[in-house]
Amino acid sequence: MESFADWGFLGLFLSSFLGATIIPLSSEIVLSVLLLKGYDFNLSIIIATIGNWLGGLSSYFLGTLGKWSFVEKYFRIKKEKILSFKSKIDKWGSVGAFFCSLPIIGDPLAISLGFFRVNFLKVSVWMLSGKLVKYILWAILTIWGISIF
Repeated sequence: MESFADWGFLGLFLSSFLGATIIPLSSEIVLSVLLLKGYDFNLSIIIATIGNWLGGLSSYFLGTLGKWSFVEKYFRIKKEKILSFKSKIDKWGSVGAFFCSLPIIGDPLAISLGFFRVNFLKVSVWMLSGKLVKYILWAILTIWGISIF
């Protein structure tokens, strides 16, 4: 994570984008490091959010392809996992995209939303909202934690 932080905003964007795919990266740590280094609070949140949102949308589009051999081979997500989200997606629809920033279930959820062809515009707005809330809360906690010490 330190090398991403060394790249500044570009590193934050890349770690946020990749962290929203199946690649296990913690862009939140990069955000914290940049905030500790004095980077602009609002701009850091915006860059992290946009990177993570675009990464999440790439997972959505991966789901629309429906190429399960590719998804299972390179991302290690079984088709059964995606199908297990069907009842939740039927119940919540695009609102479920708000939770794509959650660990463990976020990436398969984004792929599932694409696979089941949930309205892209609505998914996009809900996903952006969820990712923005995540980074705002994380940044506030970082600043609060810094103030304690």
